[in-house]
Amino acid sequence: MNILIVHAHPEPRSLNGALKDYAVQHLRAQGHAVQVSDLYAMRWKATLDGADRLDRDPDARFDASLDSMQAYEGGTQSADIAAEQDKLRWADAVLFHFPLWWFSMPAIMKGWFERVYAYGFGYGVGEHSDQRWGDRYGEGMLAGKRAMLVVTTGGWDSHYGPRGINGPLDDLLFPIHHGMLFYPGFDVLPPFVVYRTGRMDDTRYARTTAALGERLDALWTQAPIPFRRQNAGDYLIPQLTLRPDVAPGVSGFSAHTA
Repeated sequence: MNILIVHAHPEPRSLNGALKDYAVQHLRAQGHAVQVSDLYAMRWKATLDGADRLDRDPDARFDASLDSMQAYEGGTQSADIAAEQDKLRWADAVLFHFPLWWFSMPAIMKGWFERVYAYGFGYGVGEHSDQRWGDRYGEGMLAGKRAMLVVTTGGWDSHYGPRGINGPLDDLLFPIHHGMLFYPGFDVLPPFVVYRTGRMDDTRYARTTAALGERLDALWTQAPIPFRRQNAGDYLIPQLTLRPDVAPGVSGFSAHTA
């Protein structure tokens, strides 16, 4: 299988960097083809702006969606964006390795999504009518591919528990899992999370890599998070709210998993 790793940590010798290196070695040893987008090493441009469209009139008003659409359709995207899109087309699965910084991914990785998910590629795809509202949330350009987060955090697992001060980790990751991965069609696997990164010794590291190896071996057999597909009947269209008979009395993030 073809696997893309998108990695965001500025220190190659970090725990997150070591887990990325382990994943590359483990996957290749199992016969998979692996590409890595190491965003800091690449000096990835994080900001979405007019420079992403090569044929843009510099005096024209910048419109993020319109300029993105015209650049994608016209083949005038900057080369770094087009290269990452080609990697996504190539990949059967994508791993996103990053530390949890201020309750989300590092800004450089957020910028990867903003720039690579061009209009016509990551969004703005498919028919919009009274029967369906685009190819998204379970459909789209990345349907049939799998994605998994590999996240490191200094906090304890209890800090991210149901009553933890930081809030449940599943809730913190919901915008990434549901909004950035499931939206364009990925089957999203439960995340691999390493807590208390400052308390890592050789014994615990060996246990951690062994557990990660098991998750990597299960990339194509583990059940994905059962998010509800937008166009499969659970949602009213075009309101895009759950039908009254679906998960009655349930609201919030949990209502959108079956």
